[in-house]
Amino acid sequence: MTARILVVDDIPANVRLLEVRLLAEYFEVLTASNGPDAIETCENGKVDVVLLDVMMPDMDGFEVCRRLKSDPATSHIPVVMITALDQVSDRVRGLEAGADDFLTKPVNDLQLMTRVKSLVRLKSLTDELRLRASTTRNIGIEELLSRNFAAEDTMPKVLLIDERKTSVERIQKMLRDRADLDISSDPHAGFFQAAETSYECVMISTAFADFDPLRLCSQLRSLDRTRFVPIILLAEEGEEERIIRGLELGINDYLMRPIDQQELTARLRTQVRRKRYNDQLRASVTQTIEMAVTDGLTGLHNRRYLDSHLQTLFDRAVARRRPLSVMITDLDRFKAINDTHGHDGGDEVLREFARRLRKNVRGIDLACRFGGEEFVVVMPDTEGAVAEKVAERIRAEIAQAPFAIGQDGTKIEVTVSVGVSSVLKGVDTVAALMKRTDLALYEAKSGGRNRVVAKAA
Repeated sequence: MTARILVVDDIPANVRLLEVRLLAEYFEVLTASNGPDAIETCENGKVDVVLLDVMMPDMDGFEVCRRLKSDPATSHIPVVMITALDQVSDRVRGLEAGADDFLTKPVNDLQLMTRVKSLVRLKSLTDELRLRASTTRNIGIEELLSRNFAAEDTMPKVLLIDERKTSVERIQKMLRDRADLDISSDPHAGFFQAAETSYECVMISTAFADFDPLRLCSQLRSLDRTRFVPIILLAEEGEEERIIRGLELGINDYLMRPIDQQELTARLRTQVRRKRYNDQLRASVTQTIEMAVTDGLTGLHNRRYLDSHLQTLFDRAVARRRPLSVMITDLDRFKAINDTHGHDGGDEVLREFARRLRKNVRGIDLACRFGGEEFVVVMPDTEGAVAEKVAERIRAEIAQAPFAIGQDGTKIEVTVSVGVSSVLKGVDTVAALMKRTDLALYEAKSGGRNRVVAKAA
């Protein structure tokens, strides 16, 4: 695993020490001796993790971290604060500034590398989501990335898996009015509970009498539904090796007992903020994909989706020796509708036609807006004669009931011409099928409109 690590410290010897350790693990290392240079490097270069000294002149590490996390362009970069200070209040202050973790000097090599590798994996995931979101929909991406999810009013839904009653009671008290907390005292039941409920964080105690908590962490990471849920390990003093192993397995954070309330709430808030950020990116990608294959006016699939999906349906029909039929519909004299009632009126007609079309086809049928006033319906497992009857039903449905448009509900007569064709046995192609269907539509329109023409298979 390679990545670019920025080491920020005003003492050259400290920088060199960390640089040597990181280079030995084949990381690329950048350095900065002060806060402004560190911020500039993050803004201008690809930085995967920042190792940030707290005690620096002019601008200390807390302020550097706060500025990085408040800028949408750098807020996603994980920051590990390195300090000789070992007070809980200092860690809380750093977490409040947005730090992802703390390491105390002298830095343990194993802890350093394990933590860096864990955060690099997290950064890689976030980068992929950001890339997809920004390349698929540039409009609005900066607004999305600049949201302050930590400031949302909704309390996070959290699961605590801990069999010790006294420990549960303490944590319940600490998180009262700060989280919607569910409890599971049994790790097996806790696993299923985590899988069945949308939690924003799972906290797992290491103090089970006869169960390995890391096995539970591994199971949660291997399940699709819980793969991205943050996991915080609640560990005992002296369990450093277990914590390091947990970080390698993919836990997001840990707390050492006795647990401080401020540190618990700060670390929980950090994990929830990050999850909400990545969830929003995933949602943006999903929404954009839907937009890319959906016609915005009618809500039907668009031609892009038809072009990619029709071949699949065609190949499956041929391989299974099952029928497949296609119809192309065209609204008659649609230009006159636009000329008389304006494009708003025309849009209302298209939306109503799409609604009626959708009502008259099956769920397995693929209904698409082909372009303009043309629509295509692909009907798997449908013989030509049946497809012709469906087309006639749609034609009659359109012709029988006028379309109401405008605020005054003006009623206008609308008719539709339909061409139908089916896959030929033997040698056939998607292009040939669509050409036959289009020719059938042409015959319907040239033959007087408001009719169905089916090309014999």
